[in-house]
Amino acid sequence: MGTAGDAYDNAMCESFFGTLEAELLMREHFDTHEQARRRIFSFLEGWYNVRRLHSSIGYRTPLEFESLHAQEQTPSQRGLPTAGQRHGRDRRPAARPWTTRDPTVHGGSTTH
Repeated sequence: MGTAGDAYDNAMCESFFGTLEAELLMREHFDTHEQARRRIFSFLEGWYNVRRLHSSIGYRTPLEFESLHAQEQTPSQRGLPTAGQRHGRDRRPAARPWTTRDPTVHGGSTTH
């Protein structure tokens, strides 16, 4: 995060709300709160997230981008995509030296 007043902190959010305002809110009038809520939902789920070209993903629709990404994934031995898979999950964790009590550390003495 940046400092207070930094213009780049919320650039993605500002871009989204600018698009929402320019492409929907300035073009339509809503009589009720419920009507506005339903129209914004249909704008997001029917246009913005599905068919609108996004510059951040190479001027593709999110559906095109997701399908290209899914094609690039290689399945694991169990048939699951490897992205996001936690490797070594079934193995026991390595020794944690920060939790092990060593009597010689911090001036301790050992008795033999």
